[in-house]
Amino acid sequence: MSESEKLIQNPHALRDTPERNLEVAIGRVVRDLRKRQRMTGSDLAQQTGISIGMLSKIENGVISPSLSTLQALANALRVPLVQLFDGYAEPRGAMHVKSGEGVETPRAGTRAGHQYHLLGHIGSNSSGVVVEPYLIVLSTESDRFPTFQHEGIEMLYMLEGTVGYRHGEQVYRLEPGDTLLFDADAPHGPVDLIQLPAKYLSIITYPQSK
Repeated sequence: MSESEKLIQNPHALRDTPERNLEVAIGRVVRDLRKRQRMTGSDLAQQTGISIGMLSKIENGVISPSLSTLQALANALRVPLVQLFDGYAEPRGAMHVKSGEGVETPRAGTRAGHQYHLLGHIGSNSSGVVVEPYLIVLSTESDRFPTFQHEGIEMLYMLEGTVGYRHGEQVYRLEPGDTLLFDADAPHGPVDLIQLPAKYLSIITYPQSK
């Protein structure tokens, strides 16, 4: 793997502690940007037409500024309007599913003996991505079925048994501990049930609906 292909995101990096009060979050960002640009409160007030007293209240999170005031501040600080909201802590979703409590759910294309246990679901969120993790069990009664084809990216992690898993024109032999990551828009699914029962995790990600 070349230097340009290496992953550059640090999975252990932490952002600054976000603020849960919107007015305080905006005030901190405005003050930090002003000081970073070596502007006094008087300078910023003069450029925006806001009084020094009003600016002080905004920076201290005492009042909720109007959209026009925020736009004036963003223009004077030479940043996009949305950057003034950077320090605000939006609610983040999480779902904890205890062992054995995944919801068994039908899925198009399944037949008798195929068990799909939905392990969690986070829908609308700021990332623009939906994630659906499943625990899939193929029992001795399982039958082969037509392959799936849907949008998004899918990752499989084999837990038990052995299957031949098709993706496009290729069939991969999946054994415990194996991982398969693929574009789910190509036809895919288990076609050779080599050792049953088979059990694997399927994690599907796709864009949120507009």
